[in-house]
Amino acid sequence: MFTILSRMIHTGILTEPLPTVAVGAPSTEALQRSLWKVLGRALCIRHVDAGSCNGCELEIQALNNPYYNIEGTGIKFVASPRHADLLLVTGPVSVNMEGALRRTYDAIPDPKLVVAVGDCGACGGIFGQSYASWGSIANVIPVNHTVTGCPPTPAALLAGILQAIAASGAEV
Repeated sequence: MFTILSRMIHTGILTEPLPTVAVGAPSTEALQRSLWKVLGRALCIRHVDAGSCNGCELEIQALNNPYYNIEGTGIKFVASPRHADLLLVTGPVSVNMEGALRRTYDAIPDPKLVVAVGDCGACGGIFGQSYASWGSIANVIPVNHTVTGCPPTPAALLAGILQAIAASGAEV
């Protein structure tokens, strides 16, 4: 027990520094106002894993932690596509997920936004297009914005979501 405590004291605190706020980055209040202007409420996101390796899902879940706190900005994840405004899709679309992805896309009410996440979502990534994969998400449903990276960081995901909203008419 004393060995562990002494090792902890000698090592110190091992955490990352807080991210620096970029100049011109929108404040939480400005983001909430722009979401209210476009949608009249909070932004609701439905996430679909279309066949990924789950690397992007780990980064998406990091958006919900206190470090990024997207729930505090008026962006939340929902379980039903009927309540969603934005579809966040990860991975190359496997042949078995094509039908489910199309049904989810069709269930989202208009106006709907689609964000393809990761290199797999953008172009098929290392899986490409084959007998088991349709490749990129754009091969199956229309995509409004793509966030590249393998996997993209939570900050890049948040920036991609904000860019998709801005392209739809909000002043973010």
